[in-house]
Amino acid sequence: MKGWISLSKPRSMRIRRRRKRKRKLRLALLTLFFVVASAYGSYEYLAGKNQANKNSSSVAQGEEASSAEESKYKEEFKGVDNKDDKINILLLGSDQREDEQARTDTIMIAQYDTKEQTAKLASIMRDTYINIPGYGYNKINAAFSFGGPELLRQTISENFGIEPEYYSIVDFEGFTQIVDTISPDGIEVDVEKDMKYKDGAGTIDLDLQEGKQKLDGEELLGYARFRNDEEGDFGRVERQQKVIRLMKEELISFKGVLKAPRLIGTIQPYIDTNIDNGKILQLGKDFLFNPVKDIETLRIPTNDNYWNERKDYPIGLVLNHDESQTREDLQAFFEKGKQEESPSE
Repeated sequence: MKGWISLSKPRSMRIRRRRKRKRKLRLALLTLFFVVASAYGSYEYLAGKNQANKNSSSVAQGEEASSAEESKYKEEFKGVDNKDDKINILLLGSDQREDEQARTDTIMIAQYDTKEQTAKLASIMRDTYINIPGYGYNKINAAFSFGGPELLRQTISENFGIEPEYYSIVDFEGFTQIVDTISPDGIEVDVEKDMKYKDGAGTIDLDLQEGKQKLDGEELLGYARFRNDEEGDFGRVERQQKVIRLMKEELISFKGVLKAPRLIGTIQPYIDTNIDNGKILQLGKDFLFNPVKDIETLRIPTNDNYWNERKDYPIGLVLNHDESQTREDLQAFFEKGKQEESPSE
Protein backbone atom coordinates (compact mmCIF):
# COMPACT_ATOMS: atom_id res chain seq x y z
CA MET A 1 0.00 0.00 0.00
CA LYS A 2 2.80 2.43 0.92
CA GLY A 3 4.59 1.65 -2.30
CA TRP A 4 1.44 2.38 -4.30
CA ILE A 5 1.06 5.74 -2.60
CA SER A 6 4.69 6.68 -3.21
CA LEU A 7 4.34 5.89 -6.91
CA SER A 8 1.05 7.81 -7.32
CA LYS A 9 2.30 11.03 -5.72
CA PRO A 10 4.78 11.96 -8.45
CA ARG A 11 2.18 11.17 -11.08
CA SER A 12 -0.44 13.39 -9.44
CA MET A 13 2.14 16.16 -9.09
CA ARG A 14 2.96 15.91 -12.80
CA ILE A 15 -0.74 16.18 -13.62
CA ARG A 16 -1.07 19.27 -11.42
CA ARG A 17 1.98 20.85 -13.04
CA ARG A 18 0.58 20.18 -16.52
CA ARG A 19 -2.71 21.75 -15.50
CA LYS A 20 -0.90 24.81 -14.15
CA ARG A 21 1.05 25.14 -17.40
CA LYS A 22 -2.18 24.90 -19.40
CA ARG A 23 -3.82 27.56 -17.21
CA LYS A 24 -0.82 29.84 -17.64
CA LEU A 25 -0.89 29.29 -21.39
CA ARG A 26 -4.61 30.09 -21.56
CA LEU A 27 -4.06 33.19 -19.44
CA ALA A 28 -1.18 34.29 -21.66
CA LEU A 29 -3.24 33.75 -24.81
CA LEU A 30 -6.20 35.61 -23.29
CA THR A 31 -3.94 38.49 -22.27
CA LEU A 32 -2.45 38.59 -25.76
CA PHE A 33 -5.93 38.61 -27.26
CA PHE A 34 -7.02 41.59 -25.17
CA VAL A 35 -3.80 43.47 -25.94
CA VAL A 36 -4.25 42.90 -29.67
CA ALA A 37 -7.97 43.70 -29.48
CA SER A 38 -7.26 46.89 -27.55
CA ALA A 39 -4.59 47.97 -30.03
CA TYR A 40 -6.87 47.13 -32.96
CA GLY A 41 -9.76 49.00 -31.36
CA SER A 42 -7.62 52.08 -30.68
CA TYR A 43 -6.24 52.04 -34.22
CA GLU A 44 -9.69 51.69 -35.79
CA TYR A 45 -11.14 54.39 -33.52
CA LEU A 46 -8.42 56.89 -34.48
CA ALA A 47 -8.72 55.89 -38.13
CA GLY A 48 -12.43 56.61 -37.91
CA LYS A 49 -11.83 60.07 -36.42
CA ASN A 50 -9.30 60.89 -39.14
CA GLN A 51 -11.70 59.67 -41.80
CA ALA A 52 -14.48 61.85 -40.40
CA ASN A 53 -12.28 64.95 -40.40
CA LYS A 54 -11.22 64.31 -44.01
CA ASN A 55 -14.80 63.74 -45.15
CA SER A 56 -16.09 66.95 -43.64
CA SER A 57 -13.89 70.03 -43.77
CA SER A 58 -16.56 71.95 -41.90
CA VAL A 59 -16.09 69.70 -38.89
CA ALA A 60 -12.64 71.07 -38.11
CA GLN A 61 -13.77 74.66 -38.71
CA GLY A 62 -16.86 74.35 -36.54
CA GLU A 63 -15.51 71.95 -33.95
CA GLU A 64 -15.51 74.45 -31.08
CA ALA A 65 -19.05 75.67 -31.71
CA SER A 66 -20.28 72.13 -32.22
CA SER A 67 -18.76 70.97 -28.93
CA ALA A 68 -20.35 73.90 -27.10
CA GLU A 69 -23.77 73.04 -28.53
CA GLU A 70 -23.38 69.38 -27.61
CA SER A 71 -22.38 70.15 -24.04
CA LYS A 72 -25.36 72.49 -23.72
CA TYR A 73 -27.73 69.73 -24.75
CA LYS A 74 -26.03 67.23 -22.44
CA GLU A 75 -26.25 69.53 -19.44
CA GLU A 76 -29.89 70.37 -20.10
CA PHE A 77 -31.11 66.85 -20.77
CA LYS A 78 -32.64 65.39 -17.60
CA GLY A 79 -32.95 61.77 -18.61
CA VAL A 80 -34.70 59.45 -16.17
CA ASP A 81 -33.24 56.11 -15.13
CA ASN A 82 -36.25 53.82 -14.78
CA LYS A 83 -34.33 51.60 -12.33
CA ASP A 84 -35.11 48.45 -14.26
CA ASP A 85 -33.55 46.39 -17.04
CA LYS A 86 -34.98 48.60 -19.80
CA ILE A 87 -33.08 51.45 -21.44
CA ASN A 88 -35.11 54.11 -23.28
CA ILE A 89 -33.33 56.23 -25.89
CA LEU A 90 -34.81 59.21 -27.73
CA LEU A 91 -33.58 58.93 -31.34
CA LEU A 92 -33.76 62.08 -33.44
CA GLY A 93 -32.89 62.75 -37.06
CA SER A 94 -31.96 66.40 -37.57
CA ASP A 95 -32.21 68.32 -40.82
CA GLN A 96 -30.54 71.47 -39.54
CA ARG A 97 -29.06 73.56 -42.31
CA GLU A 98 -26.69 76.49 -42.15
CA ASP A 99 -28.26 79.68 -40.69
CA GLU A 100 -31.51 77.80 -39.94
CA GLN A 101 -33.14 76.78 -36.70
CA ALA A 102 -32.63 73.14 -35.78
CA ARG A 103 -35.51 70.86 -36.73
CA THR A 104 -36.13 67.15 -36.54
CA ASP A 105 -38.09 65.15 -39.07
CA THR A 106 -37.51 61.83 -37.30
CA ILE A 107 -38.67 61.17 -33.74
CA MET A 108 -38.30 57.67 -32.31
CA ILE A 109 -38.14 56.05 -28.90
CA ALA A 110 -35.95 52.95 -28.80
CA GLN A 111 -36.08 50.53 -25.89
CA TYR A 112 -33.56 47.79 -25.17
CA ASP A 113 -34.35 45.22 -22.47
CA THR A 114 -30.97 44.03 -21.20
CA LYS A 115 -32.53 41.10 -19.32
CA GLU A 116 -34.77 39.72 -22.06
CA GLN A 117 -32.48 40.86 -24.93
CA THR A 118 -35.39 42.41 -26.80
CA ALA A 119 -35.60 45.69 -28.69
CA LYS A 120 -38.58 47.90 -29.48
CA LEU A 121 -38.89 50.99 -31.62
CA ALA A 122 -41.78 53.47 -31.57
CA SER A 123 -41.98 56.19 -34.21
CA ILE A 124 -43.90 59.38 -33.44
CA MET A 125 -45.30 61.13 -36.49
CA ARG A 126 -43.70 64.58 -36.62
CA ASP A 127 -47.04 66.36 -37.26
CA THR A 128 -48.72 64.81 -34.19
CA TYR A 129 -50.70 67.56 -32.44
CA ILE A 130 -49.66 67.67 -28.81
CA ASN A 131 -49.36 69.95 -25.79
CA ILE A 132 -45.78 71.22 -25.48
CA PRO A 133 -44.99 72.31 -21.89
CA GLY A 134 -44.75 76.09 -21.72
CA TYR A 135 -45.77 76.58 -25.36
CA GLY A 136 -49.23 75.09 -25.75
CA TYR A 137 -50.48 72.87 -28.56
CA ASN A 138 -48.36 72.45 -31.67
CA LYS A 139 -46.79 69.77 -33.86
CA ILE A 140 -44.55 67.59 -31.71
CA ASN A 141 -41.44 68.32 -33.77
CA ALA A 142 -41.81 71.99 -32.79
CA ALA A 143 -40.73 70.98 -29.27
CA PHE A 144 -37.22 70.32 -30.59
CA SER A 145 -37.09 73.74 -32.26
CA PHE A 146 -38.31 75.46 -29.09
CA GLY A 147 -36.12 73.68 -26.56
CA GLY A 148 -34.00 70.91 -28.01
CA PRO A 149 -34.10 67.27 -26.87
CA GLU A 150 -34.89 68.17 -23.24
CA LEU A 151 -38.16 69.90 -24.11
CA LEU A 152 -39.01 67.02 -26.41
CA ARG A 153 -38.30 64.62 -23.53
CA GLN A 154 -40.61 66.64 -21.25
CA THR A 155 -43.31 66.62 -23.93
CA ILE A 156 -43.11 62.84 -24.30
CA SER A 157 -43.02 62.32 -20.53
CA GLU A 158 -45.99 64.55 -19.72
CA ASN A 159 -48.19 63.43 -22.61
CA PHE A 160 -47.33 59.73 -22.87
CA GLY A 161 -45.79 58.78 -19.52
CA ILE A 162 -42.63 57.40 -21.16
CA GLU A 163 -39.27 58.44 -19.69
CA PRO A 164 -36.25 58.47 -22.04
CA GLU A 165 -32.92 58.14 -20.24
CA TYR A 166 -30.70 59.02 -23.19
CA TYR A 167 -30.94 61.00 -26.40
CA SER A 168 -29.09 60.70 -29.70
CA ILE A 169 -29.26 63.19 -32.56
CA VAL A 170 -27.85 62.23 -35.96
CA ASP A 171 -27.70 64.63 -38.90
CA PHE A 172 -27.89 63.69 -42.56
CA GLU A 173 -24.14 63.48 -43.10
CA GLY A 174 -23.75 61.39 -39.96
CA PHE A 175 -26.28 58.87 -41.24
CA THR A 176 -24.46 58.43 -44.55
CA GLN A 177 -21.14 58.03 -42.72
CA ILE A 178 -22.60 55.31 -40.47
CA VAL A 179 -23.90 53.35 -43.46
CA ASP A 180 -20.72 53.72 -45.52
CA THR A 181 -18.55 52.70 -42.55
CA ILE A 182 -20.40 49.53 -41.54
CA SER A 183 -21.09 48.48 -45.13
CA PRO A 184 -18.78 50.10 -47.72
CA ASP A 185 -20.34 47.99 -50.48
CA GLY A 186 -23.83 49.17 -49.56
CA ILE A 187 -26.80 47.63 -47.75
CA GLU A 188 -29.19 45.44 -49.72
CA VAL A 189 -32.71 46.86 -49.79
CA ASP A 190 -35.83 45.58 -51.51
CA VAL A 191 -37.13 48.87 -52.92
CA GLU A 192 -40.90 48.53 -53.09
CA LYS A 193 -41.50 50.99 -55.97
CA ASP A 194 -39.72 53.32 -58.37
CA MET A 195 -38.62 56.41 -56.45
CA LYS A 196 -37.52 59.62 -58.09
CA TYR A 197 -37.34 62.92 -56.28
CA LYS A 198 -35.08 65.95 -56.01
CA ASP A 199 -35.77 68.59 -53.39
CA GLY A 200 -35.06 72.28 -53.78
CA ALA A 201 -32.54 72.34 -50.92
CA GLY A 202 -30.33 69.79 -52.65
CA THR A 203 -30.39 67.32 -49.75
CA ILE A 204 -32.25 64.64 -51.72
CA ASP A 205 -31.47 63.58 -55.29
CA LEU A 206 -33.09 60.16 -55.54
CA ASP A 207 -33.57 57.91 -58.54
CA LEU A 208 -34.25 54.28 -57.54
CA GLN A 209 -35.86 51.44 -59.45
CA GLU A 210 -38.14 48.83 -57.90
CA GLY A 211 -36.42 45.64 -56.72
CA LYS A 212 -33.50 44.39 -54.64
CA GLN A 213 -30.33 46.44 -54.84
CA LYS A 214 -27.45 47.69 -52.71
CA LEU A 215 -27.71 51.29 -51.55
CA ASP A 216 -24.85 53.41 -50.26
CA GLY A 217 -25.27 55.89 -47.41
CA GLU A 218 -26.59 58.76 -49.52
CA GLU A 219 -29.02 56.55 -51.43
CA LEU A 220 -30.27 54.87 -48.25
CA LEU A 221 -30.85 58.30 -46.67
CA GLY A 222 -32.90 59.34 -49.68
CA TYR A 223 -34.86 56.08 -49.53
CA ALA A 224 -35.59 56.54 -45.82
CA ARG A 225 -36.68 60.17 -46.27
CA PHE A 226 -38.71 59.75 -49.47
CA ARG A 227 -42.34 60.87 -49.11
CA ASN A 228 -43.23 62.10 -52.58
CA ASP A 229 -46.11 59.64 -53.01
CA GLU A 230 -49.62 58.99 -51.75
CA GLU A 231 -48.33 57.50 -48.48
CA GLY A 232 -46.47 60.66 -47.50
CA ASP A 233 -45.04 60.70 -43.98
CA PHE A 234 -46.66 57.35 -43.15
CA GLY A 235 -44.65 55.58 -45.83
CA ARG A 236 -41.52 57.41 -44.76
CA VAL A 237 -41.87 56.28 -41.13
CA GLU A 238 -42.36 52.68 -42.29
CA ARG A 239 -39.20 52.88 -44.42
CA GLN A 240 -37.23 54.44 -41.57
CA GLN A 241 -38.10 51.50 -39.33
CA LYS A 242 -37.19 49.09 -42.13
CA VAL A 243 -33.81 50.79 -42.59
CA ILE A 244 -33.04 50.56 -38.87
CA ARG A 245 -33.75 46.82 -38.97
CA LEU A 246 -31.38 46.41 -41.92
CA MET A 247 -28.67 48.45 -40.20
CA LYS A 248 -29.10 46.37 -37.05
CA GLU A 249 -28.36 43.23 -39.04
CA GLU A 250 -25.20 44.81 -40.45
CA LEU A 251 -24.02 46.00 -37.04
CA ILE A 252 -24.36 42.64 -35.30
CA SER A 253 -22.69 40.75 -38.15
CA PHE A 254 -19.07 39.70 -37.75
CA LYS A 255 -17.81 42.42 -40.09
CA GLY A 256 -20.01 44.96 -38.31
CA VAL A 257 -18.53 44.08 -34.93
CA LEU A 258 -15.00 44.45 -36.31
CA LYS A 259 -15.87 47.91 -37.57
CA ALA A 260 -17.48 49.09 -34.31
CA PRO A 261 -14.40 51.02 -33.03
CA ARG A 262 -13.95 52.78 -36.40
CA LEU A 263 -17.67 53.55 -36.48
CA ILE A 264 -17.54 55.25 -33.07
CA GLY A 265 -14.63 57.40 -34.22
CA THR A 266 -16.26 58.19 -37.56
CA ILE A 267 -19.64 59.35 -36.28
CA GLN A 268 -18.48 61.47 -33.33
CA PRO A 269 -18.46 64.75 -35.30
CA TYR A 270 -21.97 64.06 -36.62
CA ILE A 271 -23.78 62.78 -33.55
CA ASP A 272 -24.93 64.58 -30.41
CA THR A 273 -25.68 62.24 -27.52
CA ASN A 274 -25.39 61.90 -23.76
CA ILE A 275 -24.44 58.22 -24.12
CA ASP A 276 -20.74 57.90 -23.34
CA ASN A 277 -18.42 55.62 -25.30
CA GLY A 278 -18.23 53.13 -22.43
CA LYS A 279 -22.01 52.68 -22.47
CA ILE A 280 -22.01 52.36 -26.26
CA LEU A 281 -19.37 49.62 -26.11
CA GLN A 282 -21.25 47.86 -23.30
CA LEU A 283 -24.46 47.83 -25.33
CA GLY A 284 -22.47 46.70 -28.36
CA LYS A 285 -21.06 43.79 -26.38
CA ASP A 286 -24.57 42.82 -25.27
CA PHE A 287 -25.76 42.85 -28.88
CA LEU A 288 -22.77 40.75 -29.94
CA PHE A 289 -23.15 37.99 -27.36
CA ASN A 290 -26.95 38.17 -27.09
CA PRO A 291 -28.10 39.36 -30.53
CA VAL A 292 -31.63 40.71 -30.84
CA LYS A 293 -33.58 38.54 -33.27
CA ASP A 294 -35.96 41.26 -34.38
CA ILE A 295 -37.05 44.78 -33.51
CA GLU A 296 -40.71 45.15 -32.61
CA THR A 297 -42.14 48.39 -34.01
CA LEU A 298 -45.04 50.76 -33.48
CA ARG A 299 -46.16 54.01 -35.07
CA ILE A 300 -48.22 56.60 -33.26
CA PRO A 301 -50.84 57.80 -33.77
CA THR A 302 -52.07 54.38 -34.87
CA ASN A 303 -54.22 53.88 -37.97
CA ASP A 304 -57.46 53.86 -35.99
CA ASN A 305 -56.62 57.00 -34.01
CA TYR A 306 -55.84 60.01 -36.16
CA TRP A 307 -57.48 62.55 -38.42
CA ASN A 308 -56.12 65.45 -40.45
CA GLU A 309 -57.00 68.88 -39.13
CA ARG A 310 -55.91 72.37 -40.16
CA LYS A 311 -54.87 74.82 -37.46
CA ASP A 312 -54.25 78.55 -37.64
CA TYR A 313 -51.00 79.86 -39.10
CA PRO A 314 -48.15 79.12 -38.51
CA ILE A 315 -49.08 75.59 -37.35
CA GLY A 316 -50.97 74.46 -40.45
CA LEU A 317 -52.06 70.87 -41.14
CA VAL A 318 -51.67 68.49 -38.18
CA LEU A 319 -52.41 64.90 -37.19
CA ASN A 320 -54.95 65.15 -34.41
CA HIS A 321 -55.74 62.14 -32.24
CA ASP A 322 -57.36 60.84 -29.07
CA GLU A 323 -54.56 61.66 -26.64
CA SER A 324 -55.62 59.15 -23.99
CA GLN A 325 -55.63 56.32 -26.54
CA THR A 326 -52.20 57.34 -27.86
CA ARG A 327 -50.83 57.34 -24.31
CA GLU A 328 -52.37 53.93 -23.67
CA ASP A 329 -51.04 52.50 -26.96
CA LEU A 330 -47.49 53.67 -26.29
CA GLN A 331 -47.39 52.51 -22.68
CA ALA A 332 -48.84 49.11 -23.55
CA PHE A 333 -46.24 48.69 -26.30
CA PHE A 334 -43.25 49.39 -24.06
CA GLU A 335 -44.49 47.76 -20.87
CA LYS A 336 -45.80 44.45 -22.14
CA GLY A 337 -43.62 41.40 -21.51
CA LYS A 338 -43.04 38.25 -23.49
CA GLN A 339 -45.91 36.50 -21.78
CA GLU A 340 -48.33 39.03 -23.28
CA GLU A 341 -47.14 38.62 -26.85
CA SER A 342 -49.06 36.46 -29.25
CA PRO A 343 -47.41 33.26 -30.56
CA SER A 344 -47.12 34.81 -34.01
CA GLU A 345 -44.78 37.47 -32.65
